[in-house]
Amino acid sequence: MIVFLFTIIDVSQMKQVKASELNFSVTTVIPRNQIDQSKSYFDLKVKPSQKQTLQILLRNDTNRQIVIEPQVHTATTNVNGVVEYGKTEEKKDATLKYKMEDLVKTNKDVTIPAKGKKILSLHLTAPEKRFDGWLAGGVTLQEKEKEPKENQKEASLSIENKYSYVVAILLNGNRTKIAPKLQLNKIEPSQLNARNVIQAEIQNVMPMYMNKMSVKAKIMEKGSREVLYQADKKDMQMAPNSHFRFPVPLNGQKLKAGTYTLDMTAQSMNKSWHWTKDFTIDAEIAKELNQKDVTIDKDYTWMYVLLGIGLLMIALGLLLIFIRKKEKA
Repeated sequence: MIVFLFTIIDVSQMKQVKASELNFSVTTVIPRNQIDQSKSYFDLKVKPSQKQTLQILLRNDTNRQIVIEPQVHTATTNVNGVVEYGKTEEKKDATLKYKMEDLVKTNKDVTIPAKGKKILSLHLTAPEKRFDGWLAGGVTLQEKEKEPKENQKEASLSIENKYSYVVAILLNGNRTKIAPKLQLNKIEPSQLNARNVIQAEIQNVMPMYMNKMSVKAKIMEKGSREVLYQADKKDMQMAPNSHFRFPVPLNGQKLKAGTYTLDMTAQSMNKSWHWTKDFTIDAEIAKELNQKDVTIDKDYTWMYVLLGIGLLMIALGLLLIFIRKKEKA
């Protein structure tokens, strides 16, 4: 199942965002405490314990009743260095003080009549204490599907595209004492799209966005200057208080057990961070990942040997049968 998200970002106030693949359209109702009235996502200045109802106008463009399922999520950063405002598999960062899904509540689903409209209410309760920086998240709006029971098994075996809107929600706190700070955490071998990579976890420990972020990474055997693997990526972004695993591809090479050194530089917000860190690749993990890597040519020598032995035994057996029959004759 492939899910495409249409994020309502940088669109003028009250402008309707449409997609031909969707059966409904979305219009955000921008409140007075919106910092930039030209934006169509929620970018709000809030006070401690402030309660507020945010509204989104949903319009059904079809001739049948539809049901929309809204879900609120905290913003994360994906492996490509892109901020996700919808549902992801990324875990919440340990430095995150408040989750958007705890601050914003809404209905489990919303029914919209044919060719009709409905207001979706999001009930916001700001943190009790003043907070620094940004709290970032979003609400995903996706149509609920109703399938006959006899088609459910067939549908589960097929690949289908699902589309949804994602409206970002930003809560603004105090920004005067915030300075950007990145940390390098664990380094480990892994896979991305069934291909071997070495992932270095970069953590944004501050409640602010890291914009126009660039990362350069080199990996050498410990004690050597020869670069084995490297990666260079620009124009990334990190969500406040989030982390992501920056991948260094092996480009079809096998993982080898041993101790290595990662040399990495990250730049963002007119700041630069440089890390040099050793890490170890375990032999069993390397073997397991190498077997799963679709770009590595598998060694089938042992299979050919066994096949050859089997054919030889069959030939010898047939020869013995032939000799015995000849002796009896």
